[in-house]
Amino acid sequence: MSTRKTSLYLVPTPIGNLGDITLRALETLKQVDLILAEDTRTSGFLLKHYAIAKPLQSFHTFNEHKMVNTLIQRLEKGETMALVTDAGTPGISDPGFLITRACLQAGLAIECLPGATAFVPALVKSGLPSDRFVFEGFLPHKKGRQTVLKKLAEEERTMIFYESPYRLVKTLEQFSEYFGANRSASVSRELTKLFEETVNGSLAEILLHFSAKDVKGEIVIVVAGKSE
Repeated sequence: MSTRKTSLYLVPTPIGNLGDITLRALETLKQVDLILAEDTRTSGFLLKHYAIAKPLQSFHTFNEHKMVNTLIQRLEKGETMALVTDAGTPGISDPGFLITRACLQAGLAIECLPGATAFVPALVKSGLPSDRFVFEGFLPHKKGRQTVLKKLAEEERTMIFYESPYRLVKTLEQFSEYFGANRSASVSRELTKLFEETVNGSLAEILLHFSAKDVKGEIVIVVAGKSE
């Protein structure tokens, strides 16, 4: 068992309801020297809500490549940091992989706290098999999208996707085309929030539902695998 002092903490944050943060996450955020945040405004609101006053530094998809080496040097000198994203667990369709890999390569100790991740409640409440599943996150917008869809059409495990509300209808149309309109699926949006909604049924039924309304909120799509 390692006795090294933890340098970097990966801290999950609520995906909607602020009450979903863990006590351990709050204690960790209070004790580190610096908090790396995907969006300092979003994280600042969370920290203010829990009266946590710690330095914040922006760390997101567009600057992480440039910042990693400098942050590793600071961690090697003894600073402790926590990485948070706008919502959910760092590294799951959010920044986190690059700095985690760099820490491991530098021999620095990392801890990932358990906590909120949007796809878990969406999967469990979908009613689809959850013993074996594949998490695809966000599909490519253009290049390689059709290739991925053709490959996934043969996937026998339950599939989980993240999607923007602006592309939901188009994605459901493509899923119907590649997977079959009768394939069972579930769409959850605004998880843990006031207007949380989950729609279960065939892809055709779900497409009909969301085509008739103005879609808002973060989206998780769960699709049954191909029948054996």
